[in-house]
Parts: sequence; C-alpha cells; structure tokens
Amino acid sequence: MYPNLLVPLLVALALALCALAVVAVRQPVSRRLAFRQVARRRTEAALVIGGSMLGTAIIIGALVVGDTLHFSVRQEAYRTLGPVDERIITPPGPDGRAAVGRLAELAGNPDVDGVLTARATQASAVNRADGRPVAEPRVLAWQMDFAEASRFGRAGGDPGLGGPNPKAGQVVINEPLAQSLRVGAGAPITLYLFGTAQTYRVDRVVPEQGLAGVGLGGRLNRDVFLAPGTLDAAARAAGAEPRDVTFVSNRGGVEGGDALTGKVTTDIREALGPLSAQAAIDTPKHTVLRDAKQAGDSLGALFLMIGSFSIIAGALLLVNIFVMLGEERKSQMGMVRAVGMKRSRLVGSFTLEGAAYALLSALPGVAVGVAVGWGVAVVAAEIFRGWSVGGSSIRIAFAVTPTSLLNGMAMGLLIAFAAILGTSTRISRFNIIAAIRDVPPSPGRRPRRRLLVLSSVLSVLFALAAVPAVARSQPDATYLMPALALAFATPALLRVMSRHAAVSLIAGTVLVWTLLAPVIRPQIFDTPSMSVYVIQGSLAAFSAVVLVSDNQRTLLRPVRRLLERPSESGLAARLAVAYPLAKRFRTGATLVMYTLIVFVLVLLTEISGVLGASVDSAVADATAGYSLRLDYNPQVARDRLVTELRGGPTADRISAVTPLLNATGRATDPGQRTSQPLDTAVVGVPDGAITGITFRERLTGLEDDAAVWHALASDTRYVVLDGFFGSTGGPAGDYYDPGDTVTLTDPRSGRSEQKTIAGVLSNGMVFYPGTGASSTVYPVVMGETGMRELFGVQAQNASALVRTGPGVSPDAMATELQGEHLSSSLVATPVASDVRHQSDSSTAFFRLMQGFLALGLGVGITGLGVVMVRAVRERRRTIGILRALGFRARTVQRSFLWESAFIAAEGIALGSLLGVLTTWLMYSNSAAFEGLEGGFPIEWTSIGVLAAATFAASLLVTLGPARRAAAIRPALAVRITE
Repeated sequence: MYPNLLVPLLVALALALCALAVVAVRQPVSRRLAFRQVARRRTEAALVIGGSMLGTAIIIGALVVGDTLHFSVRQEAYRTLGPVDERIITPPGPDGRAAVGRLAELAGNPDVDGVLTARATQASAVNRADGRPVAEPRVLAWQMDFAEASRFGRAGGDPGLGGPNPKAGQVVINEPLAQSLRVGAGAPITLYLFGTAQTYRVDRVVPEQGLAGVGLGGRLNRDVFLAPGTLDAAARAAGAEPRDVTFVSNRGGVEGGDALTGKVTTDIREALGPLSAQAAIDTPKHTVLRDAKQAGDSLGALFLMIGSFSIIAGALLLVNIFVMLGEERKSQMGMVRAVGMKRSRLVGSFTLEGAAYALLSALPGVAVGVAVGWGVAVVAAEIFRGWSVGGSSIRIAFAVTPTSLLNGMAMGLLIAFAAILGTSTRISRFNIIAAIRDVPPSPGRRPRRRLLVLSSVLSVLFALAAVPAVARSQPDATYLMPALALAFATPALLRVMSRHAAVSLIAGTVLVWTLLAPVIRPQIFDTPSMSVYVIQGSLAAFSAVVLVSDNQRTLLRPVRRLLERPSESGLAARLAVAYPLAKRFRTGATLVMYTLIVFVLVLLTEISGVLGASVDSAVADATAGYSLRLDYNPQVARDRLVTELRGGPTADRISAVTPLLNATGRATDPGQRTSQPLDTAVVGVPDGAITGITFRERLTGLEDDAAVWHALASDTRYVVLDGFFGSTGGPAGDYYDPGDTVTLTDPRSGRSEQKTIAGVLSNGMVFYPGTGASSTVYPVVMGETGMRELFGVQAQNASALVRTGPGVSPDAMATELQGEHLSSSLVATPVASDVRHQSDSSTAFFRLMQGFLALGLGVGITGLGVVMVRAVRERRRTIGILRALGFRARTVQRSFLWESAFIAAEGIALGSLLGVLTTWLMYSNSAAFEGLEGGFPIEWTSIGVLAAATFAASLLVTLGPARRAAAIRPALAVRITE
C-alpha cells in the first residue's frame, strides 16, 4: 500500500540511519555506553524490543490487510474478465446485427488485441441425477466459438477458454456452476432456455478464469457454454432473440490494457456511429481495477486508523522506558557530565541505545505483522462470505507486497527514532550537582520571556485559525486548532495562576471540547477520512489522563482512611500509591496507553451493540411489510409470472405482489465525492403501490413518508436514494440531503435528466439487486412514469416485492417459489433474513477490528510490565532499607501488585467511561447513526469481560517483578546499587 510514500520514507530512514552511523563513529564513548547497557540489561532489553516490535507489527498488519483486499478485488479482473477490457451489449434485431458488423472492424485497430462476439441469455439449470433436484436459477448461457475465443487477447496470453466446441447435446460449464449443481464431466443437467427445458450432458468443467468466468456485471458468474447454433435454435423456437455481446481486448496484459480504455472506448463509439445510442458500452476492467484500489485503500486505512492508537501506545512505551532509564542513571549521567561529557554526546548515547532496540525489533515486527495480516485475511474471508448476495462477495486471497513491508518497517523505525530522540533530548537536561547528589529537581521556574512571547503568539494564531475551522466544520482542524491554542496558552496562564490550576483548567477544557465538538458541529464526521477519529480519541485520552494525573490526591480522598490504616495492608496500600503519585509523568504515560486502547475497544463494543439493538427496526425499515424480493428473467417471465403469483397455487399464502421496473443507468454523485459516473440499478415503483417504506430525511414540504411516494408518482423530477449511495467504504456520513440534484443517464441512448432528491430511505435493502451484481451498483428509485420516459424499452419488469400472508415462513416460501418458477430464473430473497445475516456479519467485522486492536492492549500491558521491572531495579535500595526496618517480603510483594492494580484499574475505568460517553455523543449527533432506532444499550457484559481480562493480564505481568522485589536481600541491596 501507499507506493507514493515509499521513496520519501526510505529517504527519511536512510538519513536517520546515516546520522546514527555518524554519531556511532564520531562518538566512541557514547557508542560504548549505549551498547554496554543493551548487553547488560538483557531482560529489560527483551521487553523493550517486544514492545517496539508490536508497534511495527501493527503498522505492517494494517498495510498487509490493504494489500490483501486490493489483490482480492483485482483478481476479479482475472476471474471474470481476463483479456476483456470493454463490453458492448447490442439490442436484438437488424440494428444490433449491424452494430456487431461495425465492431468487427476494430480488429485492425493497433490499440486492440482482439474482438470477440458471443450470444448470451439468462437461464436456469437443475441437476436431477440423484433423485434430489439441485437447482441454480442464476445461470448465463453462452454461444461462443471456442476457436475464436482461444485466439482472443494478447498473443501468447491465456483467454481462459479453449479446446474444441461442445458437440450437439453437450455443454461446457465453469467451476462455480459445477459446484452449485454438484456435477462433473459426463453428468446430465437440465437447462431452461427461454422458458423451455432441455437436457444436456456436461462435456467438461473449466476453471473460472477469463472468458470462462465472464459475465454481465456480477462478481460470480455461473456460465454454461453451448454448442454452435444451440442458443439460436432455442431462441427461434421461443420466438425470442438472445443478446449479442461483443468483447474487446486492449493492447497489453490483463491490467496493462486498462491504460488504453479511454482511447479504445472513443474508437468504439466512432466505429458504431449512429448505432452507439442503441448499444450499452461498458468498461468493466477499468471499473474493477478502480474498485480494487478504493477497497484496498479504504479497508487498509480503517485498520491503520484502528492500529494508530496501538502505534501511539508503542511510542509512549519507548518514551516511558527512556524516562525511567534517565531517572535510574541520573547520578551516572551527572558524573559523566561533571568530567566533561557534552550534553549532545549524552543525547547521542541514549539515542544509539534506543536505535539498537528499534533495529533489533524491526525484522521480528515485520514477521509478526505479516502473520497478523494473514490472520485478519482468514477471518475477513468468512465475514465477506456472510455479506454476499448469491455467493457474489469478494473472495479474499492473502497477499503482501514488498512496498507495504518496506513502508511499514520504515514507519515503525522512524516513529521509534523520533520518540527516542525527543525523550533523550528532554532527559539530558538536568542540574549536574543535583544529579550527582541524587536530590529531587527544584520546582520549575516561571517561563522565560522569550518562551512566553512565542507561545502566546502561537496561541493567538491557533485561536484565530480555529474560528473558520469550527464554523466550516472542518473535521481535523475543529479538534486540533482549539486544543493547540489552549496548549500554547499554558505559559501565559502560569504567570497568573499555579501550575496545578493551569494544567487542570487546560486539560479539562480540551477534554470538554473534544467530547462536545460533535454536539456543536455534528458535520465533522461527514468525511471518509479516518484521521478525525484518531485525533478525537487521542485528544480525549491525553487530556483525561493529564486531568486525572494532576488531581490524583483529590481522587484518592474517598479511600484515605483505607490508606491510613495502621496495618500491614494499609502500609502496602500507601506504598502502592506513593510512587504513582510521585512519578506523575511515567504513571501518566502508562495510563494513556491503557486509556487509549480500552477507549477504542469499548467504542467498538458499543457501536456493535447499537447496531445489534437496531436489527429489528432495520428489518422493519427494510421490509415495510414485504417478505421477499423476487428477481427474474423478463424475457421469459413477462407479465405471466406476476399473474401466476396473484392467482396461482401459492396465491392463498401471498397477500400482495408489487412488480418493479428495472434498468441499468449511470448517475452523478450528489455528495460530490467523485466526478466519475456511478453505476446504478434504477427501480421504477408503480404509482401508489408503495407507501409504507420509510425515509430518514424528506424534502421540505413533504410532511410524511406517503407524501414522498406520492411525489414520485405525480412528478417525474423526483427520485429517492438510500444513505449509502456512492459510498466506497469508510465511515458513513451525511453527504447529500433532500433537495440536492443528481443527473441520471441512460447509457444506451445517452439521454440524461437532472433529478431532485425527494427523500433518503431509512433502509434501501429491498431495492438492491438480489442476483449477485457488483457491490458498487447503487439503487435509484423513481416513479414508473418517469422511468419509462427516460429509459424507454430498456425499463422492464424484472423484479417484484412480495408480502406473504400471516403465519407463512418467508424462507420456506422463497424455496418453493424458486422451484416453481425455475424456468424464469427466479431468485427469491427473504429480506428480513438477509438483513439479519448482514447484521451478524457486521458484528463479526467489529469483533475482527477488536481483535486487531488487542495487539495495542498487549503494548499497554507490556508497558506496565516494563515499568514494574524497571521499578524493582530503581527502588532496590529503598526496598532494602524497608526490609531492614522490618517490612516483610509479603508486604513488598503486595505493594507492587497493588500498584499495578491501581494503574490498570484507573486506565480501564477512564477508557471505559470515555468510550461509552463518546459513543453516546456520536449516537446522538452523528449522521452515521441516523435511522438506528434500537436505543443506546450499554454492553455491560462485554465491557466487564474486557475489563476483567485486561486487569488479570496486568496483574500477571507484574507478578514476576513483585516476586523479585520481595526476594531482594536487605544487606546486599543497601550496600550496592546493582
């Protein structure tokens, strides 16, 4: 992922490594000090390397997820297209045959590798061999010359179809159809061609590749290839005519030919001349490759956003470790500075030591990240299968690119180097005499005049920049600008109030603004960018932890009596809170790690709970009383199928049938997210037939939902969309409103009309095609009259909504109807079951993200373990003195465990509270939650399990250091420092 970042990242990494090499060569004393510390403290070094490794692994894992999805969608081009770059569907009749003749002239075009014309129709198939019929209503029947197909495309390439033509009475089928019917070579199958059943024998089964997997827009195509003349004969017998489909292969390979799509499409239109208005010219290869990039970038960005919180935790772990190293080596640093070592060389020593840890963690981090990406891909494959329509979901295939590995490793190292350099610079600033004598630093002085002026100017500038940012609801700036203005105002506030008051005031104000910004400016979440969520979560966690850390003594007042008890447990409790109160920075850094990760985990848990609680309302919105959506072949069914449903054998169990007009179209994006036309499934609703399907937004003046449907019937200017129109992934938002316009185009005639959005559907599930069309096809619903005016004869009754009678099972009825109307290629989709199934898959996807984020929790727990290991070494002499004064080993051990429990419990509580509160504010104000009517449940059980598991793991990593602290011998600890 992100090939555009590869060169800048590698250049930055090379410069950083060169700088480190120069320091190592020119400062031999710094180098020896750094590497000696790495070699001497192997246990601590292993913990540091483990924490740094997880940070790199999280970045690599997120990028590998993007690679996998990008590759998986791109494979659709190989499976269902192969050498096919353009697809031209011409109408039946003389004009269609004339168009095919004109297209044949493209074979001499230097930008074209091949032209192939085939005939196709929608069909259905059944296998009756075992006495238990297995039916498949979604079949494409092709009449194609195999000799011409084998020569189609680039010379030496694999078009996916070859060998001899099937003989009369035989067919060739592809693997998806063979798997669906459970047949192999030699098996008999019955095909329904134009409504008439004929039995054929399977000559061979071919892999789903290129022409053998080709279709008319679906991700999964169940193809059957007939002997020459078979389809024509079946069409003549039925008084019909199959569609002519011409495939064009551009010069170049499967992906290379995409670059010529625009030029060849122009050549096709010129070749067709006046007949181009009657042909549908599609560029499926370009669409698939574009979708692959969008899908890979979107999902990769989503996981990188989730992983960002873990990356921040990993950087804080490095910062915390080096702050502790500075505290532990304060006397040593004071002495080396006293004998003449410059501060820059001390910084160099710490930086080299940290760089050694980071470099040692790089390769293991890459390996773990690839493993994480593979695990996510395996789980995601199952989830995407749950989202499939007729088995047409993206087929996840694991993939990783060198670009992602290099980008991830470079990002991980640069983040580590930056954290180490900044911390090293900070801890190298100390009073030499105070450091040698190991006395606490003196209280900070008032800010210098230069710092005061500079920070005040920056505060004013950020405050001025915040005004237009908040007024325009700019996502990132709405959070950042006010927060930065407040942060830079700190030196000025320190002039007029105490440090405690100033820090508490600023942290509290930033926290309140972070939580209330979505209430004041709810539009800030109407963006596909993920950065706003990272900024919001980070600001909330950091400001809350600063506020809590600066007011720990106040928060502990309710338990003061417990701490002051004159008992062994009271003494252990006082020791447990003494160091966190005294070392506020390191305690705060550990708290931020816990708070960040728990905050996002609880946020995901609550969002999943909100979606789960809204399933019943989503079903009601999606169905409006309708139980089934039927999709069928209009060439065969015509009006007969609707008549049979209303008066046939199942009529007593069906209370209503509403036929829908269908056509394929293209539309502009009303949200102006892209200038490319969007593929649409245009649906025409009979006048007055539907009034119960609800809207989440309506045009001003339309008082209720029935008024919107009446407007569609009475005024051809109006259309309605659902909330996901034009969505390419990322958080849902409010990108368009009733009153906005969309230009709708008939791709065959080229005729366009501007339509006004009369309403946004609460749930448009029933209007999505149920036959496995591409997921990037969006429904546009309009009145029947307006649809016939724009699309003419292309508008056909190809679907219907069915309301079953009381007590009738929609699933059972779906199976029965598919069997009865197999000749019409009828596909019946139980709408409620489909909605619930997709809800379950969405919940599973949230679980997947939580599992990915659990790596960040591992970073936080590791950080606490490192802090406690270092604490044992740092407090060695103190522990020895306490033991010499009579403290029992059990008291020391208990104090360490309680200290860990205190930090973990505070971080868990803070993260959980922020997670629930933030989700509630988003639920109440964000457009992403609009239409969810299940209420806001607090997932007590899930949050409790998360808290208990985190707390137990925190105690577990502290158990070892606590035992080592308890085992310290007083005499040795008092006499030596190591």
